[in-house]
Amino acid sequence: MFERVVTQPDNYEPFLLSQGIRFGNLLFISGQAGADDEGRIVDGGFRAQGEQAFANLRRALEAGGSSLKDVVKVTIFVTDMRHFPDVVELRRKYFSEPFPADTIAEITALYDPTAMIEIEAIAATGGPSR
Repeated sequence: MFERVVTQPDNYEPFLLSQGIRFGNLLFISGQAGADDEGRIVDGGFRAQGEQAFANLRRALEAGGSSLKDVVKVTIFVTDMRHFPDVVELRRKYFSEPFPADTIAEITALYDPTAMIEIEAIAATGGPSR
C-alpha cells in the first residue's frame, strides 16, 4: 500500500507530484531543489541552493517518518559538474558513515532555469537508524 508524504508548504501539489511515497519500510522522496517556502529558487549561488535543497530534503524525510541518517540512496542532479567539490562538502555536512549510495549527474536543465541542484532520495523508515 502506498502512503503519500505531504509537507507544509507543499509546492508540488499544483504539479500533481508527491513530496514522497512510503511503501512498506521504504520512503521515496521526490527531487528537492533549492526553493524557499514560496517555491522560489533562493539567491546566493550554488552553495545556498544546495543548503536549501538539503533543508527541503530533511523536511520531506521527516514528514515521511525518516531522517537524513536513514537515507540509503541519493541522486544529486547538478547543472554544472564544476560544483562537484561543493556537492562533496554538502554530503559531508548532511550525511554520515556509512554514507548512502549515491549518483551525481550533470544535466542540461532543471524545472526552473535558475535551479542548479536537485536531490532525490530513498530512505528506510520504522527501523533502527545507522
